[in-house]
Amino acid sequence: MMKFLLILLVAFSFTFASAEFEEIKAQYFKSYDYEQMGKYAEAIKVLSPLYGKYPKGYTLNLRFGWLFYLDKKYNDSIKYYKQASLINPYALDPKLGLIRVYLDAYSFDDAQMVANQLIKIDYYNYYANLYLTKALIAQKKYDVATEMISKMLALYPTDVSYLEQLAIVYKQTNSKYLQELYEDILVLDPNNVLVRSAAK
Repeated sequence: MMKFLLILLVAFSFTFASAEFEEIKAQYFKSYDYEQMGKYAEAIKVLSPLYGKYPKGYTLNLRFGWLFYLDKKYNDSIKYYKQASLINPYALDPKLGLIRVYLDAYSFDDAQMVANQLIKIDYYNYYANLYLTKALIAQKKYDVATEMISKMLALYPTDVSYLEQLAIVYKQTNSKYLQELYEDILVLDPNNVLVRSAAK
């Protein structure tokens, strides 16, 4: 994400006076430093003066959405992700961010709704399908979740994230194929946390 934001900053650098651009860049860099240290409130505070100047900045709203998400302030995160989505309606990142927030806030219906919207635009979007699968499993909609997983495993047969979701479904539905699936996952990822914890 950091590289992406830097590219956007560079792309817009010609719009700003050189000194102003340097100031903006410095604030973003301080924000990244604070994020690396896990000081999310400070990362937000450093960027707050910029928001006063550029409330319609797509990158800035996206950044606030991400930082508030990390700080577990989900209502604020939702607000900024929605604002970023309004600024750039075609962008997928704010919608993916929203789904993550909804999943962590146990708003599984909302997560499912946004994921379905995304999938209508990009049918095989990796993360939209993965997050939708998680929302469906959380709601015990195992048949639909299995359909989504099968769709994606047809494209990514050795993808551990999707195989893990299938393992969760198998465990919840007492599938006779669970142990075999665990073994397949361990071939791909010998230290897999999900399978190792299930074996204890």
